[in-house]
Order: sequence, then structure tokens, then C-alpha cells
Amino acid sequence: MLPVKGFIQTSFLDWPGKLCSILFLSGCGFRCPACHNADLVLKPDDLPDHSLDRILAKIGKRNQWLDGITVTGGEPTINKRLPEFLQALRATQTAVKLDTNGSNPAMLTELIRKRLVDAVYMDVKAPLNRKDYSTVAGVPVDVRLIKRSIEILRNSDIEVVFRTTAIPGLVEEPQLREIKNYLGVGRPFILQFFRNKRTLDPSFAEIPEFPAARADAMRAEFEIRPGATEILARTG
Repeated sequence: MLPVKGFIQTSFLDWPGKLCSILFLSGCGFRCPACHNADLVLKPDDLPDHSLDRILAKIGKRNQWLDGITVTGGEPTINKRLPEFLQALRATQTAVKLDTNGSNPAMLTELIRKRLVDAVYMDVKAPLNRKDYSTVAGVPVDVRLIKRSIEILRNSDIEVVFRTTAIPGLVEEPQLREIKNYLGVGRPFILQFFRNKRTLDPSFAEIPEFPAARADAMRAEFEIRPGATEILARTG
């Protein structure tokens, strides 16, 4: 079974509207310089393993009031045994959300087809061209794979939310506008904001964060929170 490198028992923030547990898996094919989970990507063997049996036991005791489980990383879909891992989580009778960078559309297809996930939150790193995407991801990226994952999620019947991290000098308002236009009108879209603490590329610690007022303005212009489109549909 896959090693769990981090476990948060309860979070009110990770899955909007739900109380969930969070499981962190290690490894990732990207090397995003602004990543704040660098140890999961670069030094997973230095991190202790959390017993999955113990985690499942804790979740099982709380499943009457726990709404879901988030599986994140790193990048979970690089693991061939991810379907088996998610099947074990399914045994707790708790909803499962997957966080992914969309680099493995074949795995996404399998997970959705086998009904192993109830929600997918996909990080769209940059505008969908090779140059910009590779710069933000820190490695050469075949954007056809990213586009394919977006298409798969658009056509699925599960909860889907797209996310982008705004990064000074790399992903600002013009890039966010291009990403949102690609995703289409009304798609749930959440912004995250660069933090200059514990970045994978140490030089990014020297980059000033966005001022709060500018971050708020970005949220107002670009974000569509999960559930917003359904509310608009009911009231319109």
C-alpha cells in the first residue's frame, strides 16, 4: 500500500463546506519553484510513514460526522497503486476528494470510471501553452496531457473545481484571465496565492507576496466558488 507521509485529522478549510481528513502522498513529476510541500517532492524518504491502518481506524470512528477525505501530495496520480489505495479509503463509507496537477489523464479516467473519487480539485498552473506551463511547473510539460485532464473532468459527473496559484511575475491578472477563459464560463475556479515561505526553489523566498488588496481584487474578478453556479441557476 502507498506510504502516507502526512495526516491531518480534521480540516474545515480544505474541502469547502465539508469537514474532512487530509492524507498526503509523496512524489511528483513537477518541480514547481513556488511549491511549499518541497519535502514531499524532493525528500520523501526523510519523512516518517503514517500507518494507513491507524488512519482508517481513526476515520472509521469519526465517519458519523466526518464529511470526506482529501488525498493530496505531492502528486497522487503518479502512483500506480492509487486505485487500490482509494479503494481502502472507500471502505470507510466516506466521500473522497483527490487533488491533482492533471499530468496523468489516464489515471483520472480510471478513478472516475471505477467511482473511486467523489470530487477532483485540479491545479491549472499557467496558461495552456508549453512555455508558460513548463516555466511554472519547473520541468518540460506536455500541455496536451493537461488539456486532456481538463476535458475528462469537464465531461464527468463528479464535483470538479479548478485552482490556480497566483505568483508574482509568473501568474498574474493576464495569465489568470487566459486560464479562466480556457476553462469556460461558470466553471468553479479558486485562486490560491504564492507564499514566500519554504519554497522548493529557495530564491523564491526573496519574492514579495501580493498585497492583500490586490489578492482581494483578483478573487473578486476571477473566482467562482464551488456551489456559486448552482445558486445562480436557482435564483435566475
